[in-house]
Amino acid sequence: MLTFDTPENALTVTPQRLAIAGWAGRDQANVQHHIDELAAIGVKPPSSVPLFYRASAQLLTQAENVEMLGGDGSGEAEVCLVSDEDGRLWVTLASDHTDRKLEAVGVAESKQLCAKPVARQAWPLAAIREHWDALELASEIEENGQVVTYQQGTLAELLDVDTLLAKLPAALKQGESLAPNTLLLCGTVPAIGGIRPSPRFSMTLTDPVLNRRLSHRYTVIELEAAQ
Repeated sequence: MLTFDTPENALTVTPQRLAIAGWAGRDQANVQHHIDELAAIGVKPPSSVPLFYRASAQLLTQAENVEMLGGDGSGEAEVCLVSDEDGRLWVTLASDHTDRKLEAVGVAESKQLCAKPVARQAWPLAAIREHWDALELASEIEENGQVVTYQQGTLAELLDVDTLLAKLPAALKQGESLAPNTLLLCGTVPAIGGIRPSPRFSMTLTDPVLNRRLSHRYTVIELEAAQ
């Protein structure tokens, strides 16, 4: 169960489905940049774009301390659509934390292995739909004891909501919208300086039009692999 603070009231959602949109950039040059940076760590290019990866809804967490196996994982800040039990759409922030070592073997398998941290705040999609492109997505990591900017971009770099929903597989849809109790991670912006792990990850989604921000941070507790 996930609970969100919203401008209206508290929202509680019991997720039944989780999907992650991969290669969801609007600009094909940026999509290719992300394909290239993943290829640099051994990840095979996609067969088509965008792709929708299914993952267990049980991976979703709002905890600030998240256990991960090994130290090869890294986060990705993503805007996240939430469909409540009535099918109303909300916007929050999530991290598609992924095991990069396993990603070189299989992208779907790597996404299933890691928890997906989710923010505790959400906005109604209707309130931001008209200025979607202006929203700013960013993340920071800890590196050599310093906090550095890891991602920075706007949602204009990603597919717009209507296009993304239109491309959804039937199993995730209700009519032209997202099925109730479904979360969809909508894609990410490139990492600055390349994809790399960090023990701490923080992310923000800023609305410069309505002057507000969603944020979440988490710490990775590394579990040692069996010897």
